[in-house]
Amino acid sequence: MQEQADAEWERYLVSVRLTSITGLKKTALVAKTDFHILELDELYWFIGKKSNNKTQENTYVMTMVSRSPRQIVGFDAAGDKSPNRIQKIVDSGPQAKYYCTDGYLGYIDIVYPGRHIRNTHDKSDTFTAESINADLRHYIPVLHRRSRCFPRKLETLHAVLELFVQAFNAFGIAKMNFRQKRSSNSRELPFSILDFL
Repeated sequence: MQEQADAEWERYLVSVRLTSITGLKKTALVAKTDFHILELDELYWFIGKKSNNKTQENTYVMTMVSRSPRQIVGFDAAGDKSPNRIQKIVDSGPQAKYYCTDGYLGYIDIVYPGRHIRNTHDKSDTFTAESINADLRHYIPVLHRRSRCFPRKLETLHAVLELFVQAFNAFGIAKMNFRQKRSSNSRELPFSILDFL
């Protein structure tokens, strides 16, 4: 009985890995922006059942973000983090002068429209992407409580990410517009990201 359940689970994971779900529509809400620097990063999670590998992940959320304005301009949720998936994000997103990544080897095989900056030593070139990934884990419950809350299907995770990206980008635009009208010293906002969900 257990062997049959494990075999069924493995077939499901193979089908998840073959499915490419890229969320690139309606993500960049600042249409006429010239993006100078884009950062790419990934975070891992699991769907349905933890795998037996060391970190127990079986799903990856890859993000491409702009530093200014602080927007999520592309993302993908998939069962692997192959260079083909990353290339789709780069090709479908806006062009930039610089593309900053961390030390993951999959970023080397990508063809970037601009200059690629790969930092294997620290996160100084991907601080915006790391910050936004922390926001994803903070605001999306299925990404922050390993024992209590997790998505059971990749499509569910994708739908949640799609909704969050739209709210996050709308919040970023509202924040940028509000701060342009006010003093730059003020850090307080009369609204939060939760107002855009």
